[in-house]
Amino acid sequence: MKDVAILLFPEVLMLDVAGPIEVFSLANRYLAATDQYRIRTISSAELTVRASNGLCLLADHVLTDAPSQFDLLLIPGGPGAYNAEHGALLPWLRDAIGASRRYGSICTGAFILGEAGLLDGRQVTTHWNYTERLAKRFPSAQVGTDQIYIQDGELITSGGITAGIDMALAILADDHGKKIAVDVAKVLLVAMKRQGGQAQFSPLLAEVAKEDSPVVRAQQHVLEHLADELSVETLAGVAGMSTRNFARVFARDTGMTPMEFVNSARIDRARNLLETSDLPLKTVAFRSGFRSARCMRVLFSERIGLTPTQYRHQFG
Repeated sequence: MKDVAILLFPEVLMLDVAGPIEVFSLANRYLAATDQYRIRTISSAELTVRASNGLCLLADHVLTDAPSQFDLLLIPGGPGAYNAEHGALLPWLRDAIGASRRYGSICTGAFILGEAGLLDGRQVTTHWNYTERLAKRFPSAQVGTDQIYIQDGELITSGGITAGIDMALAILADDHGKKIAVDVAKVLLVAMKRQGGQAQFSPLLAEVAKEDSPVVRAQQHVLEHLADELSVETLAGVAGMSTRNFARVFARDTGMTPMEFVNSARIDRARNLLETSDLPLKTVAFRSGFRSARCMRVLFSERIGLTPTQYRHQFG
């Protein structure tokens, strides 16, 4: 049998726990007894753990009586993962991971792995709303922003919440072949391979700052004139700077080039129109500042992983 352990702690997100457990427990219906998964839940403190939605979970073990060697050890996310200290947990976690074959996190569980020093130099991901926070808190980690899950050797991390199901299905396919993973995905009514990455759920631009600065003035101009011709030279004029200096300062302050900002703003506008209206694609493209529906489709597919039509079907 393969031993799978999932850590529990106060304010854990229940779906992060339940999603992977359902995948492995359903897989047991299709597997011979010797190949099945033995699932254990381990609490960082008391056996009874209150999840972030208010429901209580009863763990199989606490740290003091838990096994410390597993085929797979998973850390779920939730407010308790990134808002709490985990001093007593971290030594056990380092030892258990050192003795286990694979380990990983669901959603913001990556913050606990980072706190234990287990993300340094590794390619990882988390929920799209927390990737920037994870990268700033653990600068030695290589944080991916779009992937549903990332495997880096024995470490596998997933994006937000239901991405834990995607990750568990990938692990199942690796362990026992694609067919059984597809069978389990059908029972769960989920796609075996999700179309597009996390970018389809997250805005490409954060809210523009309120302070007055040349870069902010240029950003506001972009957002208010998306249908206009927006060249770097035009934006430099709005900012009152030379083109070369503006491009340098903009990239320094925002982490992207002026035209990357323009394209991201246009995609976000198009997404909003696709979600909230039945406008023809040509009209959506025009109102968002794209030269044509084809131009919008190409850039949309590159950045979001879906065509505008697919995006409207999924979110409209």
